[in-house]
Amino acid sequence: MTPVAIITGASSGIGAELARVFASNGHALVLVARREARLKTVAAELESAGATIPLVLPIDLSKRDAVARIALALEVRALQPQFVVNNAGFGLHGPAAERDRDELLSMVDLNMRALTDLSLAFVASLARHRGGILNVASVAGFLPAPASAVYYAGKAYVISFSEALYRELKPMGVRVTTLCPGPVHTEFQARAGVTSKKTTMFHVPALRVAEQGYQGLMRGKRMVIPGFANKALTLLPRVMPRSWLLAAAGKRQRSRLTSSAPRR
Repeated sequence: MTPVAIITGASSGIGAELARVFASNGHALVLVARREARLKTVAAELESAGATIPLVLPIDLSKRDAVARIALALEVRALQPQFVVNNAGFGLHGPAAERDRDELLSMVDLNMRALTDLSLAFVASLARHRGGILNVASVAGFLPAPASAVYYAGKAYVISFSEALYRELKPMGVRVTTLCPGPVHTEFQARAGVTSKKTTMFHVPALRVAEQGYQGLMRGKRMVIPGFANKALTLLPRVMPRSWLLAAAGKRQRSRLTSSAPRR
């Protein structure tokens, strides 16, 4: 059985950079996302750089049978997960009551349910290969945010779940690291309906985020927050009144909205 690293949302952005970082460190990869053509482009790039040809699985992780399909694809190829990287996700901005509920619930399915399913599905294999789980959350998970309520709440779930899982799986030799980036210029922002591409002290390039996430996972770190400003931001809930945070975060989110959010 060949050990592999499963990377979701690997067709672009942080996910593609994570694929490049894992490949450059000698890992065999399984790349999962909806867009087959984009996945094949990433896979071809990695192959041309000398990496083992990744297995490409064009699967919609928001579907209830997604993890079963991944497991079957690995089994028939004699592959066993050593690392699981839960990067797939999307955000939606705007007042929750004004968004399409089906779209919001699809975000919940992808950002939380699928992440939970994949985190737990292969624990025995991860323990066997002394591997681990890298769950991509966000500094958003430390804050409340009117005009982005469901997304921020979802990232709070990812942080809480992953930190608890870190403690539960540690005796089995399974590492669990939560990666909490701040703003990163990727397609994710366009999908969420954010137009501004202004670089601030909170922005960290996607490649650096991926590198720090990988290094943190290999070292068994519980959490990785790229960028000093982002680390400082996560401390605000401990010192600022909740009402101030709500007002400030709501104002920030409203300033980033567009009239509609393009689909990816």
